[in-house]
Amino acid sequence: MPNNLNMTYFGSSKFSVFCLNELKALDCLPDLIITTPDMPTGRGLKLTPNPVRNWANENKVECLTPDKLNLDFLNQLQAKKSNLFLVASYGKIIPKIILDIPKYGTLNIHPSLLPKYRGPSPLQEQILNDEKNVGVTIMLMDEKVDHGPIIAQKKITLPKWPIKFEELKKILAKEGANQFTYTINDWMTGKLTPVEQNHSEATFTKKVLKTDGLIDIENGDPYKNFLKFLAYSTWPQTYFFIEKNNKKIRVIIKNAKFNDGQLEILQVLPEGKKEMSYTDFLNGLKN
Repeated sequence: MPNNLNMTYFGSSKFSVFCLNELKALDCLPDLIITTPDMPTGRGLKLTPNPVRNWANENKVECLTPDKLNLDFLNQLQAKKSNLFLVASYGKIIPKIILDIPKYGTLNIHPSLLPKYRGPSPLQEQILNDEKNVGVTIMLMDEKVDHGPIIAQKKITLPKWPIKFEELKKILAKEGANQFTYTINDWMTGKLTPVEQNHSEATFTKKVLKTDGLIDIENGDPYKNFLKFLAYSTWPQTYFFIEKNNKKIRVIIKNAKFNDGQLEILQVLPEGKKEMSYTDFLNGLKN
């Protein structure tokens, strides 16, 4: 880590935390963390901090949780005199007036080989598309989403493929933080020139909806269903509907594998019941 680096980090998700863990291991901790405000969760709608705020508290790093990225927040940031901003899955559009504050700009750790898989769900889409060509990009951010010029990229060779969403997230977050620390000194000393993305080759991902988890276990493509199970294993999870006694039951797939060209369902969570083996579930339908 360069001695003159004074870094502010923007992040809000578990991906952000995995990056922070690696940055800490590499002795490259931020001086300030910006994350989203506490959100109401659970039945009681209790205000709950996100994982990044928890991480900041545990590691005694100053943390701000602005509701709006407005003039007051801009003044707060300028007072901190950071010379670099680093963004990893923050979840809000950051205005150009804020991106341009630090001397060395605002860099982003993105979990794909840009310009492919821009947008809110690059990890899920790479799994769904059976994309074996995975990697990370360090990008100089501009006002458009995942549009800025590339500082560095690294293709990642995975020991097995396909893998679950959480596994891919952890691997690419760690590699992204590594690539950032490997790159940052050359960036700050002017040895790297940003390279414009080939925007004509850009692909775009969409926000994942709860309904995206629905699969057709009777007529759907077995391998595509398996990829969907892996991509949505954290949320919204894959599920199907089955009828019993004229009632439609939602069944969540909790564990599955791809075997001999077929989706082999191992564990399920039927609506209103406890998790059970798929065999026990099918036997119960006969009663």
